[in-house]
Amino acid sequence: MKFNYQARTKEGEEQAGIVEASSEKAALEVLQEHKLFITFLEKEEDPSLIFKNIGILGGISQKDIVMFSRQLSIMIESKILPAQALRTLARSVTKETFQEKIIKIAEEVESGTPLSQAFALYPKVFSTFYVNMVKSGEVTGKLSSVLNRVADHLEREYQLNLKMKTALIYPSFILFVFVVIFFVMMIYIFPQLAQVLTESEVELPPLTKVMMSISDFMKAWWWAIILTFVGSAVAMIKYAKTKEGREAIDAFLLRVPLMKDFLKSVYLSRFAENLSTLIVAGIPIARALDVAAEVIDNSLYKGIILATKDNVVKGKSISSVLEEYPDFISPLFAQMMKVGEETGTMDTTLMKIVDFYKAEIDAFMDGLLSVIEPILIVFLGGAVGILVISVYIPLYQIGGMAG
Repeated sequence: MKFNYQARTKEGEEQAGIVEASSEKAALEVLQEHKLFITFLEKEEDPSLIFKNIGILGGISQKDIVMFSRQLSIMIESKILPAQALRTLARSVTKETFQEKIIKIAEEVESGTPLSQAFALYPKVFSTFYVNMVKSGEVTGKLSSVLNRVADHLEREYQLNLKMKTALIYPSFILFVFVVIFFVMMIYIFPQLAQVLTESEVELPPLTKVMMSISDFMKAWWWAIILTFVGSAVAMIKYAKTKEGREAIDAFLLRVPLMKDFLKSVYLSRFAENLSTLIVAGIPIARALDVAAEVIDNSLYKGIILATKDNVVKGKSISSVLEEYPDFISPLFAQMMKVGEETGTMDTTLMKIVDFYKAEIDAFMDGLLSVIEPILIVFLGGAVGILVISVYIPLYQIGGMAG
């Protein structure tokens, strides 16, 4: 944050300027260190703040957390104290929102707060998984290697999310362009053509009449269509944030043909990798399952993992509980988990599961990208063809009459 200040020196000279600090208290301390007597101090309004608050600018991405974790790991391995390392990293961070949080974490650590607890103050930036991994590093004295392992894990998650987003960008853009073109044609272009067709007194084909009716409706009620779409989107977002809505949407997605197998692979891969990383860090199984449930992005799988934790506490094995959910946990996953439990190599066995499912995910994504373009071409070609035919047939009839 930036603060405007006015102050006097020991000699009585007036000074004014701007000081950067994480809080008003920190700004006062900085100025007092320079032997200044503060007469006025006020936070400077940032014109970009509104954009940062809604996430347009300054959003902290998973990639930012990966880079931060790797750099912090290197600095701690070099025997630099965590608070000092954090302040050094804060100066190199370009996003002001992230910089402010790092400075505040450094201040907490300097006041005696453990690093994991300081990270926990910002749950939207540092997940439960992240905080627990750091805590295990503090307990075992292997904070540097744990941070590096966290960075590896987050980087794999980032690459997977990036691949899925990339696969959706092209079809989303094409569909958006089509909707815009369709609106323009129905509201501006088609009415002009329809007027010519109506004045010609030619008997219009049923398809042309349907398109003209659609055009008339859209021209008269375009604002209602937009409001309905926006209202539905907002209502759906709000519904998805409720417990019932989240469960309903998660259950629906797992029933969609083709998508259900892909999503199961994503969730099982994520579960296996999180659990493996937590186990390697020395976190007890029950706690590791608890954390893995928090970070998985599906309420149904979260419920299964939490039920597994409760049964493990009672003395059951993880694999025996997972076998009770064949619709969500594949036999391969449960069997591999059983092998890992019996051989005492659960962490490495889980990573083999991750490799298997990631290969399936990659194959699905490559296949999707190869078929989605021709599907879109056929869909858009058919839609444009209907528009053209609805106009061409009556125009052809008019041309025949003129001849």
